Amino acid sequence: MDAGSVKQVSHKIKTLDELVQAIGPRPRKKKVIMCHGTFDVVHPGHVRHLLYAKSKADVLVASLTCDAHVMKANMRPYVPEQLRAVNLAAFEMVDYVIIDRNPTPIENLKRIQPDYFSKGYEYVSGGLHPKTSQEVEVLESYGGEVIFTPGDVVYSSSKLIESSPPSIAVDKLLVLMEAENIGFDDLRAALGKFKHLRVHVVGDLIVDSHTYGSVVGGMTKTPTMSVRFESRQDYVGGAGVVAKHLRAAGADVTLSTVLGDDALKDFALKDLREAGITVLPIVDPTRPTTNKNAIIAGGYRLLKLDTLDNRSVSDKILNQIKTAIAKVKVEGVALCDFRHGIFNRQTVPKIVEAIPKGVFRVADSQVASRWGNILEFEGFDMITPNEREARFALGDQDSVVRPLALELYRRSKCQLLLMKMGERGLLAYRSGDEDDHRAFFTVDAFCDHVVDPVGAGDSLLAYAMLAKIATGNDVIAAVLGSFAAGVECAFDGNIPVTPQDVLRKIEEVERRASYGS
Repeated sequence: MDAGSVKQVSHKIKTLDELVQAIGPRPRKKKVIMCHGTFDVVHPGHVRHLLYAKSKADVLVASLTCDAHVMKANMRPYVPEQLRAVNLAAFEMVDYVIIDRNPTPIENLKRIQPDYFSKGYEYVSGGLHPKTSQEVEVLESYGGEVIFTPGDVVYSSSKLIESSPPSIAVDKLLVLMEAENIGFDDLRAALGKFKHLRVHVVGDLIVDSHTYGSVVGGMTKTPTMSVRFESRQDYVGGAGVVAKHLRAAGADVTLSTVLGDDALKDFALKDLREAGITVLPIVDPTRPTTNKNAIIAGGYRLLKLDTLDNRSVSDKILNQIKTAIAKVKVEGVALCDFRHGIFNRQTVPKIVEAIPKGVFRVADSQVASRWGNILEFEGFDMITPNEREARFALGDQDSVVRPLALELYRRSKCQLLLMKMGERGLLAYRSGDEDDHRAFFTVDAFCDHVVDPVGAGDSLLAYAMLAKIATGNDVIAAVLGSFAAGVECAFDGNIPVTPQDVLRKIEEVERRASYGS
């Protein structure tokens, strides 16, 4: 939906005070009827409901529940409140639209005092619901009346969304950017500010290996598969690949990590230094360089063989890490926790304490299957867990993601929470008044063809971190992080994303936003 179309109907969208003034007090010459709902995806059932309501009065007010109070299903509302309001305002039968900031329409009914309040048949078919009884009491207190729509055909927004979700990622993005008063040029300008930002990455380096072979057969006496070795490829992963993404984005990057005294250490140091990263390695001859080796045959991962030592680093090594953090002058520090020795309940507070005041602090704890917890990084400027890590941290496998994210945001006391939702994009909470509807927002995933999702979270962290440092804007950080993740998903392997890659993604989305013009 373009800006011109929105302007044609925006005069119908009112604040509560504007609406009360527009319709005037009771008794009125023109009868007013009000409908209320989520209207997440407007479907034939909604249209018939609105048409029926309009037939009973002169003025139809459509009231919709704001985003903050839509908690029924996962990742709802699918359509943000501003866009839902525009959708309703576009109907000829609708005279006014308001976004209700309250959890129920009770308070607005008291203020607006419509002559009629229209409800769907499902609210009375099995007996009057207690909440509906409250609404009836309010209407009757001033002489209003509740009207129930005939119960012929009812369609569920949730079922429609789940069966075939509409493609509105760009529309949602435009609404978010407009609310924040930013445009595509602001995204491009932010990328231009990344160069030479100084960032220190501290965390567990991992060498990821792919060992390729072909299946020869199975043993006859034991369930053992025989695989003939063909080749092996090694890649720097963990905190190392986060550092590579930050460097590819334009930052001056220092990496502090712990390595074993072995050939994989030499491989990792060579790879990182060739990428332009300053490495401050701490060599521990008592442990191996962490290696995760996937055995692959016929395109299938048959086995993952890990060589690692998860015991905590020594006090001597911990002091070396703290000294490096305190001495390296940077604008931002990223703590990348894979729970392979550097981070644990005892070391985290000491490492965090070493970060100089005023330095932007980011934490990523990719440890959902081990005993790590993103909540140990309390009070950080930004954290980037995925849904599984959030559930692990809170011990909550039941809540839908909105209240889950809100609870993690509150408990972590962070300034910006970017919860990674995979193909569903990201969900954000930011500092400020939680009652402000702009404290929460979502950004969809912008990848039309997923080749390999590995590394999407690393690129998101890198670009969101640098954008937040460069601009201070949470939405720019989230959007550029989402775009970088979308680019990464189209690569085969965890390939560092460049600003040129993201610029192409910005141009692609901008073309879609302007319908290719």
